[in-house]
Amino acid sequence: MTDTVQTAVIGVTGYAGAELARLLLHHPRLKGKPPVFAGRLDEKEAARGGTPLIEIHPHLGGNNGASGLRMEPFTWELLTRWNVDVLFLATPHEQSRAWAPAALERGMRVIDLSGAWRLTEAANRAVYAFEDDGSAQAVATQAKAVYGMPELYRSQIAGAELIANPGCYPTSVILALKPLVAAGLLDLGAGIIADSKSGVSGAGKAPTAKTHFMYAADNLSAYGVFSHRHTGEMLEQIGLAAGQLVFTPHLLPIPRGILSTIYVRFHEAQTRQSIAKIYQEFFAGSPMVRIYEKTLPQIQYVVRTNYNDIGFQLDASGRRAVIVSCLDNLLKGAAGQAVQNMNVVLGWGESEGLE
Repeated sequence: MTDTVQTAVIGVTGYAGAELARLLLHHPRLKGKPPVFAGRLDEKEAARGGTPLIEIHPHLGGNNGASGLRMEPFTWELLTRWNVDVLFLATPHEQSRAWAPAALERGMRVIDLSGAWRLTEAANRAVYAFEDDGSAQAVATQAKAVYGMPELYRSQIAGAELIANPGCYPTSVILALKPLVAAGLLDLGAGIIADSKSGVSGAGKAPTAKTHFMYAADNLSAYGVFSHRHTGEMLEQIGLAAGQLVFTPHLLPIPRGILSTIYVRFHEAQTRQSIAKIYQEFFAGSPMVRIYEKTLPQIQYVVRTNYNDIGFQLDASGRRAVIVSCLDNLLKGAAGQAVQNMNVVLGWGESEGLE
């Protein structure tokens, strides 16, 4: 299979695209088969046949032939000529809405890192205001999409044509809460609070006033209160009603990483052993989740890895808990999880190229 799998990345210029390039270039199953990189180029770049990858990301120089690779002008003819099997879309939501169906028509498997196909409920998708929502093509494409979290949907991902890679904030919150909700332990009437903090790279590569160094450095700010577009994703995947979760994201003045502190209440008193057992059993066979039973995880333990670390503390009554969930937003929250999904799709070891 190694000799027959050709990958392609659209959107390599961004932070997640750079990590995708690095991971795919080093993947043990893809040696000698580098990804095709394509994107929109200006006339000057297109005239010279594309932009050298190391001009876009100099740190990739010398990575298994990266110095000889280019980001070429995007055309479907290019991808067809290279017989692309797995297409990664690290593109804006609207672009993925257009390109995912076109890729599926050409027989490619698509792993989409945007939010274009993550949401099954129209009320939750409304935050994106997709112009094609409800069209016959959009409905048909959505029906093919599988939410790309192997810890929840491993068997469905294995046969999927379109994988909707999860968001970074949702990954940290869903993995922390799903086992407890599935076990019926939480008093949902008491509500859940998810207080999440992300490094600046989570906002993407395009600079804004609020990601400018002068704003973000030596600062900590909340945003998207009661309105963040990732909230619907969490509700759908955890199985919560809108009034049962309050999610508040914060901008943390570090380059990368997410720490989510989550506050829950149980129906009945629990012990450290009972909660640890729930997590260990739920994530048995999930190599990218690490459970901390005695200490709490920190961003420094997960940065530049594809792990999601989860730890917890109970109060004296055993009725309340604080859960801490950490990941690298560019890896387990984006590119690393996309490669993890590719491994599952192709029947390879789930953690290959990621440990």
